[in-house]
Amino acid sequence: MRMPRAPRRLGLISDTHGLLRPEALAALAGSDLIVHAGDVGDPAVLDALRALAPVIAVRGNNDVGAWARRLPERQTFRFGSHVVRVVHDVAAFRAGAGEGVSVVMSGHSHRAVIERRAGVLFVNPGSAGPRRFRLPVTIARIDVVASGLRPRIVTLTPAPARVSSSPRPAWTARS
Repeated sequence: MRMPRAPRRLGLISDTHGLLRPEALAALAGSDLIVHAGDVGDPAVLDALRALAPVIAVRGNNDVGAWARRLPERQTFRFGSHVVRVVHDVAAFRAGAGEGVSVVMSGHSHRAVIERRAGVLFVNPGSAGPRRFRLPVTIARIDVVASGLRPRIVTLTPAPARVSSSPRPAWTARS
């Protein structure tokens, strides 16, 4: 009998605000699990991500409506031997509330960050949605390697805007 392989790649995305760029989909391809850290903007974004891999998502401060109320404000799950906590705003993660948590994922700030604090890996993939504050468009990946976890920020190069009668750039979820 063949055993299922252990997960090796975690894809992280946040703050899509209803815009799921083809470049983000391409960068997340090959993920064993995708985490959306809130401000999804439209449930069709999650459906499109589920076509690539299973998805864990939390509600962001801009996620409203019946579909968004079904998303939890935080989630905790295991990824291999690691306990992962997902929140939209890292301020919602309280020290001590994460007993045993080795990875905290968040969004909200639109700023990509990878840092270790007190032995905990904090990852914010930045924003993969509409460009804001002149920040780059990014996602993140965490690969399981022999020495542990290898996180990295992936900067996306969005396709140039096309002249169109439609105001929606790239692929935008529709309500």
